[in-house]
Amino acid sequence: MRHKVAGFKLKRPVDSRNSLLRNLCTSVIETERVVTTVPKAKAVRPLVEKMITLAKKDTLASRRQAATVLRTPASVKKLFDTLGTRFGQRNGGYTRITRLAPRKGDGAEIAMIELVGSELVKRAADRAKRREERLKARQQGRDEPEEGEKGEKE
Repeated sequence: MRHKVAGFKLKRPVDSRNSLLRNLCTSVIETERVVTTVPKAKAVRPLVEKMITLAKKDTLASRRQAATVLRTPASVKKLFDTLGTRFGQRNGGYTRITRLAPRKGDGAEIAMIELVGSELVKRAADRAKRREERLKARQQGRDEPEEGEKGEKE
């Protein structure tokens, strides 16, 4: 019986399960959005949230704790430099799991785990890019973008 035994087994031995979760956590932090199966997304969610909570402290000890879990130094740097400041005022709930259509090959339930607010960052970047294009067009004496540029936006 598994009374009071927490966590997900994911049909793997302990070492490969830990490796899978560490890799998924690193990917979520680096790309801010990962498509995986529902049980894997539910299993990695507490780990990602714990990493972001560590990043909010931003001490040497918390950096070292995060470095033991995350695979790349770039992910540790991004965690503490951008994500820690982005979620500084938020009290938990840093990730969102969205269910997608079943996988075509085996019918497994697929989900997307993403950091909350990542879509806002992408929208802001797109908005800034469009603003720069409009500014360039005005400086070159055109009122509107050319037809080729309009077709890309639509």
